[in-house]
Order: sequence, then structure tokens, then C-alpha cells
Amino acid sequence: MFGLYIHVPFCVKKCNYCDFNSFKLDIISKKTYLEDLKKEMELYKSEIGNNEEITSIFLGGGTPSILSGDEIKYIFKCINDNFNIKKGAEITIECNPGTLTLEKLQDMKDVGINRLSMGLQATQNNHLEYIGRIHTYEEFEKNYKEALNVGFDNINIDLMYCLPNQSFDDWKESLEKITDLNPTHISAYSLILEEDTELYNMYERKEFRLMDEDTDIDMYEYTIKYLKSKGYNQYEISNYSKDGFECEHNKLYWKCGHYIGIGPGASGYIKNTRYGNLCDLNEYHKLLMKNERPIDNKEILNIEDKIEEKIFMGLRMNEGINFDDFKKQFNIDFLERYHKQIKDLSDKHLIRISEENIALTQKGREISNTVFIEFMN
Repeated sequence: MFGLYIHVPFCVKKCNYCDFNSFKLDIISKKTYLEDLKKEMELYKSEIGNNEEITSIFLGGGTPSILSGDEIKYIFKCINDNFNIKKGAEITIECNPGTLTLEKLQDMKDVGINRLSMGLQATQNNHLEYIGRIHTYEEFEKNYKEALNVGFDNINIDLMYCLPNQSFDDWKESLEKITDLNPTHISAYSLILEEDTELYNMYERKEFRLMDEDTDIDMYEYTIKYLKSKGYNQYEISNYSKDGFECEHNKLYWKCGHYIGIGPGASGYIKNTRYGNLCDLNEYHKLLMKNERPIDNKEILNIEDKIEEKIFMGLRMNEGINFDDFKKQFNIDFLERYHKQIKDLSDKHLIRISEENIALTQKGREISNTVFIEFMN
């Protein structure tokens, strides 16, 4: 079983907080990119092809919804020509409000897309403008209702807290407005300032102050409790869903499953090897013209690498790490190998232990990186 990730690196404009591999759209680059995608898929067909079943597909970016309906159809023709897609596979596309139309949504539905992930971030227009979003809240709500009318019944909405100048009441209002819309899934992230972004530069110029750590934790705890009261189960540090609507593609990442990464800047994990594609569009294109995979870097994981990833990724999920699964995969007794870390972290109430698994407590999730580091040592 494999997942398939396709990176669409184009945007109307780059958001102020974004450090993903993305570029302003131009017609010539987009045409070449689509041809390159087809070529890259063909290169993987001989290795993966019909030998493995694709269980989930995710189009991320960038802004995949910036593509026209015909371009989306072209990508999915290439996918179906080169891979064996499992019947009923989860197929997600990231969408930005302001790039959607009723006709485009219908085209997405027609090619088999069955899950939308809509990037909103906040419900107040002043915050959207400050972080460089291209849309208003009203445009988002219009697109969301159009998606429902077209027949999409599995929609994620992305939200961010600890934004510049955002009050706690602003965050509560965003949660209230979005839960009133009743999406099946909500991703709620705390802002992380990344270097080489416009928001980082604004911070360096002292145009705003970051929230303190205590407020960040208070907002996180409030989010969990409020969303639970509205029927959303937290199943990963930043992800919440109605029953039966967890994101299968993201769970594949967190469970260290295999996936093919296609497109400039995409990453993948195949046969013990993690790889990252070239980010530059021209360099990406040049290698494909030589019938070479456009890989920039790769790392072959040894057993210890895999164990560390299993712990780091597994503890992100509320279900944690199953002891029997760990023993089957690595022939290691988790409780025996990590008895010291388990005792120390348990005494600090950062983890909970059952007969079957280990998982983070709420306190542990709030300082999850500290817990991960203990196991890495």
C-alpha cells in the first residue's frame, strides 16, 4: 500500500507566514510543470505501477486549486494512467478561497476528488489581510457552501492561532463560526515563525510581538475542550475530526507508511529511502528531460532511524504506539528498552501507559518536543 503526494507549487501570491516551495503563477511555467508531472509519474510507473495499490492521494502546495478544471483533469488522467488506485481511496485537494468556482468544484468532483482541505486560518478579515491571505472570510464561506452544494461531504478547514495581534476572543470567535458550519474535520495550528518569510521579517522589524508560551498553551487547551464539546475528536496534536473522518493520508505519514512524492519540492518514502525533489522548477525540469528522477537528496534509513521515526510520529497521534506492533516491526520490547524514559516521563505525568500502548497525556502534548527528545536520547 502506498500514498501519493503531488506538489503544486503555484500561488496567486505567497502568504506572509509561508515557507513552502511555492512561486507566483505564470502560464509558461505551469504548462511545463504539467508536462513534467506526467514524465515523473511515468518514471515511477515501472517501479510502483500496478504492483502496489495507491490507498490515498493528496494534492498539496502551493495552491492546487489555482489550476483550471481542465488542468486538474489532466493530472488525474496521468495518475490513472500510471498507478493502480484503490477503489474508495481518499483523494484530497488543498483549496484556497478566492481560487474556487462552482464549475471548478464540479470538475474536482467529476475526477474523483472526495475530500477538500480549505485554507482559511482566521474568520476576521483584518487578520487575513495581515498574514497575506488573498481572500475574505465572506469569500471562504461562499466557496464552502458551494462545495456542499456540489456534493462534497468531507471537508477540512485549516485555522491558526497565536497570530499577530490576535486576541483570545478572536480565536474563540473563529472556532464558533467554523463549528457552526459543521465541517467534518478541523486542523488547528499554532503559528510558527519561519525564517525567510515576510512575517518573520515583520517580527524582526518589531511590527508585532509574539504571544507568550502560557497564552499559546491556554489557547491550545481551549481548542481541544471546545471542539470536543462540538463533536470533534482530537486524534493528532493539531487535528480534530467527526467520527469516521480522520485524514487517512496524514495518518499514513504519522504511521511511517510508504508514499510517492511527485512535483518540485515534494518528498517521498519508498523502500527504506526518504527523498526530496529539487525545488527549482528549471532544475527539476532538466533532470526529467534526461529521464532521471528529479531528486535533490535522499537518506537510507537504518533500524535506529526507523525506531526514532516510529516514536516521534507515533506519539503525535492520540492513540500512541502499540506495543505489539512495535515488537512485530522491530523485535524489541518497548517497555524493556525504554523503561527509564517511561518512568521519568510517567512521574512527570507527560505520558500514559496501558497494557497495549503508550501515549502522550494532555500535558505531554503541550510540550511534545520535550517528550520526543527524551526517547531520542
